[in-house]
Amino acid sequence: MYKIAKATFRNRGSSVASLFCYLQTRSISRQSKVVKTKTMVEKEDMNVTRVLFCGPHFPNSNNFTREYLQPYPFIQVDVVPIPEVPEVINKYHICVVKTMRLDSNVISLARKMKLIMQYGVGLEGVDIDAATKYGIKVARIPSEGTGNAASCSEMAIYLMLGLLKKQNEMQISVRSRLLGVPAGDTLFGKTVFILGYGNIGRELAKRLKPFESRVIATKRSWTASINDSDSSLVDEKGSHEDIYTFAGKADIVVVCLTLNKETADVVNNKFICSMKKGALLINISRGGLINYESTYENLESGHLGGLGIDVAWSEPFDPNDPILKFKNVIITPHVAGVTEYSYLSMAKIVGDVALQLHEGLPLTGIEFVN
Repeated sequence: MYKIAKATFRNRGSSVASLFCYLQTRSISRQSKVVKTKTMVEKEDMNVTRVLFCGPHFPNSNNFTREYLQPYPFIQVDVVPIPEVPEVINKYHICVVKTMRLDSNVISLARKMKLIMQYGVGLEGVDIDAATKYGIKVARIPSEGTGNAASCSEMAIYLMLGLLKKQNEMQISVRSRLLGVPAGDTLFGKTVFILGYGNIGRELAKRLKPFESRVIATKRSWTASINDSDSSLVDEKGSHEDIYTFAGKADIVVVCLTLNKETADVVNNKFICSMKKGALLINISRGGLINYESTYENLESGHLGGLGIDVAWSEPFDPNDPILKFKNVIITPHVAGVTEYSYLSMAKIVGDVALQLHEGLPLTGIEFVN
């Protein structure tokens, strides 16, 4: 089995192959009980555990999971177009939602479903109350430990630097054969407001320190959430009630909140008008946290100095959206957490959960929300 995994990943580069083979080998040793049932399961299709991935986006999630589970033919991984999910969801035991919205109508059809989960953190598209009503557990993969939080924080740095160095204008200069323009700016000495200091916010604060930036952050509760080694990462702490005050102090605001009913549109006109004139706005969480009209109007007026987002109000993002007319807007296609390291780590978690469910074992490595 180790050789199979190694052959599968031989073209990905030795470090990635080693990581995946290590993860898979470790799981194989832990799941020896499952392997013993292989012959019996191959003869009886009723014992196949089926995993449904919804829709074509984020393809490495299902590709990596399928490869991880290759030695286990009694686990079936399928990718189904979103419009067809309601027709087939009754056949599956695990659903990985990705970008699909699972409302109560769809969930009511999932008669065999035991677990609805996200390949990552965001569960705003799942009707958790409906899932609970039908006895289905809902879970996310914590960003800490998988590389997801680190990857997202790096994307925030990328977007900050892209705006400060005027990435779009630099490309115009290259095409125009100009040298020495535009004049950019630096992260050195900037005050960065992390709106929502969770796992991603903490990783971001770590990476901002070498730039000698001043970090301020808000969190609903700081009690027992930060250990002593992390306390020095934040220069000023506040609660959710302080977000407008902190917005007025920052040169850059980075949105790291979870999207829910309380946080939707939290970055609205009042918030943006509280920001310094010329300050930058970065979003690496969910598009619904920022009000589109307010953002557009403040870009047009010049009050907002730049916008860098990896998530959009509607996804996939419309390449003809008028907000792209501004030179100080950078948009990336929801790839902040999409790295081989993080996706291989999460493939292992999904694969192990499928194996555990197949054997009736406790599900580990995920965070239940109901």
